Amino acid sequence: MAGVSTATVSAALNGSSPVSLALQERVRAAVDTVGYRPDGIARSLRRGETRMLGLLLADITNPFTTAVVHAMEAAAHARGYSLMLCNSDEDTGRERTNLDLLRTHRADGVMLMPVGFGRDYGQAVRRALDRPAVLVDRTIPGLPLDAVTVDGATGTRLAVAHMIAHGHHRIAVLAGPAGVSASDERLAGYRQALADAGLAADPELVRDGGFRQGPAYAATLDLLRAARPPTALFACNNLMAIGMMRAVADMGLDCPGDLSVACFDDFDWAEAFRPRLTTVAQPTDAIGTQAVELLLDRLGGDPPTTARRLILQPRLVVRDSCAAPRR
Repeated sequence: MAGVSTATVSAALNGSSPVSLALQERVRAAVDTVGYRPDGIARSLRRGETRMLGLLLADITNPFTTAVVHAMEAAAHARGYSLMLCNSDEDTGRERTNLDLLRTHRADGVMLMPVGFGRDYGQAVRRALDRPAVLVDRTIPGLPLDAVTVDGATGTRLAVAHMIAHGHHRIAVLAGPAGVSASDERLAGYRQALADAGLAADPELVRDGGFRQGPAYAATLDLLRAARPPTALFACNNLMAIGMMRAVADMGLDCPGDLSVACFDDFDWAEAFRPRLTTVAQPTDAIGTQAVELLLDRLGGDPPTTARRLILQPRLVVRDSCAAPRR
């Protein structure tokens, strides 16, 4: 329709070689007339790349996760890449299915928030990954992949030390699944804060909230109904904090008068709670941006020879939810 060769059409649309303004206008007029759109699949087969990065999340409902994804999408877009997003929902079976899906759709590389742990799990992930990958938020012991994480132990230690400074000695913690690196690091920070203050760790004050609202709600009710309830509560992620605060409200307790609370992960709703929640804020923009940059380094012409781990620092955001205990 344009009356030119396919090479000229390609040059006019892609700018791959000089084309006169008159020819460009003829090609674009033909494009508009026939409604032509490039075939992305055909392009990817020819070039050997899709310009698409796979992103496999642990839990898409977590506000921390969506904030990281926002930064990832912006960083990928700036480098000419798109994201294909999958959600494992904290399930290793779904994670394996989604890894297969990303391979089928020829993602150039994968950013993975892993949901499992242990030697067998790491080996299974290694077998499922046949392209460059970066771990995000969590690591897998023994798996030599680039990773971007946050110093969870330090963040939790700062928050629990803040509660101790208010005079709290019975501080309970809602932890994530044992074995998951982010959960283990935060629990270690809780115990370190107690040890630093000369306080004994009471196993009865440690509960598994599974990084979810429902289990955290049930665990909080159990803690608050105990013969010796805690005077302060720390949730190791924001979803558990929501479940925790629901339970505190249902028990009719005044916060921070009857109970001080804080959580890992800052999020917009923290300002909406009454009282406003004291939190440990993660650098979500830096996490997302650095993960994309590490992956694109792997996709470049001269990728690094060893695995790299970036450990970013959190910060304590002090608001209104911690005060001296009444009892």
